[in-house]
Amino acid sequence: MTKNHPYLDEKVMTIKIVTEMTGLSERQVRYYEERELIFPKRNSSGTRMYSFSDIERLMDIAEKIEDGVRTRELRKDLF
Repeated sequence: MTKNHPYLDEKVMTIKIVTEMTGLSERQVRYYEERELIFPKRNSSGTRMYSFSDIERLMDIAEKIEDGVRTRELRKDLF
């Protein structure tokens, strides 16, 4: 997917935009980062930056969590 559309992996969005696009809270997004399910980049001022691929992953994570999948199970599936 990223081979044909490299812009999807560009870390250009702040957590505020991510929460608006996903409906998740900042706390949820940060929790998924702590659980090593997503990997935002930090800019020079320390602000987390996310990509469209991150948003897709967050939506997938949220759906699976809602279905009862635990974060450690999700992490196993990622690697």
